[in-house]
Amino acid sequence: MLPLSIAQPLVDLAWNHRLFTIPLNGVLSVVVLVIAQDFSYYWFHRASHRVRWFWATHAIHHSSNEFNLAASYRFGWTGRLTGAAVFYVPMIWLGFAPGPVFIAAGINLLYQFWLHAEWIPKLGWLEYVLNTPSHHRVHHACNAEYLDRNYGGIFIVFDRMFGTFVAERDDLPCHYGLVKPLRSNNPVVIAFHEWAALGRDLWRSPTWRGRLACLIGPPGDDPATPAVKSGERREDRKLTFG
Repeated sequence: MLPLSIAQPLVDLAWNHRLFTIPLNGVLSVVVLVIAQDFSYYWFHRASHRVRWFWATHAIHHSSNEFNLAASYRFGWTGRLTGAAVFYVPMIWLGFAPGPVFIAAGINLLYQFWLHAEWIPKLGWLEYVLNTPSHHRVHHACNAEYLDRNYGGIFIVFDRMFGTFVAERDDLPCHYGLVKPLRSNNPVVIAFHEWAALGRDLWRSPTWRGRLACLIGPPGDDPATPAVKSGERREDRKLTFG
């Protein structure tokens, strides 16, 4: 299920030492699987924005300056090498078999295809429960007011529970792309620009503690000069649009 993933040993260990075996032999167990997978996805997605090691891959998905259905297929090339599957290890340890867990993860990503639409309006009461195009427009926006919000895959309830939800505002249009826009159309540059920046910051950091902070800290921090941010931290940078 996870060729080339550095998380494979942990997945195997969790399954071999699982607490229970949860059979998917009814509607209830499938519903629990879907909800548990989306809960795990929420934390994976949140870490992909707040931990630079994961952001180096996920930044590719946000690098487009346009928001459309094609953007849903804009994935990084290094996801399996970062060990992102570790976020599903607790589910597997509890007793969900790895196969169904990662099938549910695939269905979650398929659901998100239609979320990358700028022309679909708000959807009434569904906005309170499901992740919708309106919520996902906020997620992809680089406006300071919208930055790093709405991490849910299928559901939006976990964002509401954990304080990361922001609703789309009619008076504040979404502007898309990275805080520092990527101007290149070269696929290699797009795929590895954030890894290159991470490597430069690791090289510049004078201490091992600084290097560790660079890897697990949020994007935008400069480990070489803690008092001065490189550019500015993403959440502190105020973007203006004409």
